[in-house]
Amino acid sequence: MVRPRRAGGRRSVIDWPARLLLAAVMITANVVGTAGTAAFALWVLPKGDLADPQRVLLVNLTVMFGYLAITIPLGMLWIGLWFRARVDDSRQERQLVLYGPLRVTLVLTVIWVAAAVLFGVVNASFSVRLGLAVAEDVLVGGITTCALCYLLAERILRRAVSRVLAGNPPAKGFKSSVLLRPVLFWMLGTGVPVCGLLVAGLGSMVYGDVPADQLGLVILAGCAVALGMGFLTTVGAARAVADPVRSVRLALQQVEQGDLDVSLPVYDRSELGQLQAGFNTMAAGLRERDRIRDLFGRQVGHDVASAATAASEVRLGGEVRRVAVLFVDLVGSTALAGARPPTEVVALLNQFFSVVVEVVEACGGWINKFEGDAALAVFGAPNDIDDPVSRALAAARQLAVRLEAEVPEVCAAIGVSAGDAVAGYIGNVRRYEYTVIGDPVNEAARLTELAKNVPGRVLAAGGALALASPAERGRWALGDAITLRGRTTPTRLASPLALAEPLPPEPMIGPEQCPELDSGPGQAPQRRDPEGAATP
Repeated sequence: MVRPRRAGGRRSVIDWPARLLLAAVMITANVVGTAGTAAFALWVLPKGDLADPQRVLLVNLTVMFGYLAITIPLGMLWIGLWFRARVDDSRQERQLVLYGPLRVTLVLTVIWVAAAVLFGVVNASFSVRLGLAVAEDVLVGGITTCALCYLLAERILRRAVSRVLAGNPPAKGFKSSVLLRPVLFWMLGTGVPVCGLLVAGLGSMVYGDVPADQLGLVILAGCAVALGMGFLTTVGAARAVADPVRSVRLALQQVEQGDLDVSLPVYDRSELGQLQAGFNTMAAGLRERDRIRDLFGRQVGHDVASAATAASEVRLGGEVRRVAVLFVDLVGSTALAGARPPTEVVALLNQFFSVVVEVVEACGGWINKFEGDAALAVFGAPNDIDDPVSRALAAARQLAVRLEAEVPEVCAAIGVSAGDAVAGYIGNVRRYEYTVIGDPVNEAARLTELAKNVPGRVLAAGGALALASPAERGRWALGDAITLRGRTTPTRLASPLALAEPLPPEPMIGPEQCPELDSGPGQAPQRRDPEGAATP
């Protein structure tokens, strides 16, 4: 956690664990770099003619330990002060964290440059040649150490960077390039040590005081340092590029598997950070699209939503399809609304419609619309299904049973019709809906009105029964022909012989969820062959 804020003061922009880890890593890296530099100066650098080499060694070791004792605490204090921002100044906090590795490297660079000057002057008092060689050695060791410290600080501060970049990713014009990073660290880790070798060779040519074996040792040691430091800095720079790319790749795999609840921490201020932020934006857009699609499917039906999203263009108008229509309406809804509070009426309607939706969807249909206390269900549009008429008739029987068992407070009438109707988008290009228009819809509505006054309150049109499977027809009994209100031709009425047993509310579609589709009363279940004939 970030240190608690104090009014009117300053606070550290990184938490305690990160500060302790940063201090430990920086101290360790610089002590190791100092030891390597000292070893190189002690055993590799040409000493020239020194009157008292032991005294020179003692003076250098004394200065080195004293310098470390002074600069390590001062450097850590300097770095700690540079990571303190004004309270509630988020912009300053952002800048301090983003430029944190660079600030740490700058402090270490100042310390190493001062060391190069100090040791050059100290050794120049014994020999100018020795002073130049030691200053060069310290400078090369300091540059390579600072390069490694930058990479280490960048990795340690990733969590702090991801915090300040959360919701505010790096801008496209941010001056930190992926291309510049590997080139820069190659130059610092490999180029600088090689330049040190060039300077050493030039010095031996100018002064002519380096024996061949000593020069060979200098070249071998310098090449080993260049290879080792070059490898470390190159690996560090490569990891700094590869880690964000790998995290994006793994996150994309999760998205491909359907997991949209994934978000990446943005901890890089270069183009890689923009890549991470772009992935988060994409994932958020996919989640929003998925949520809208789900809401859209709940509003108009998942079949209609799928058909609309799959089409390249939605056009007004429709097509003639063979459909079955089921209409269900409450009996006495006006008296119900007057006798109960509105909230209780709404709760009861939701319970009623919940059963209607479960039964209709289990039998392969979908709810085209809710009309106050009534619902219109369609089978066979927009997607083709096997035997839509039998499914609608089976749904009517099941629905009557389940409503009586699960919502005994209300009574509902059900009407079923089937035939050719126009199914498509009706309205205006700015506002339209998918619906079914035709004689089966009107006939189902009139049958529902009539069913309110008959036992069982379930009626189907004889024409629909003729289109159903033999197994489903065996569950219905034909009655008289009646001319329904608003129609000119009589309609043969049909009512169920026995209502179906209620089904478990499962969303799957098929004979497993609608078992009455292919079996008659008292008969073993039958299956349908591809031509539609029932076979035992």
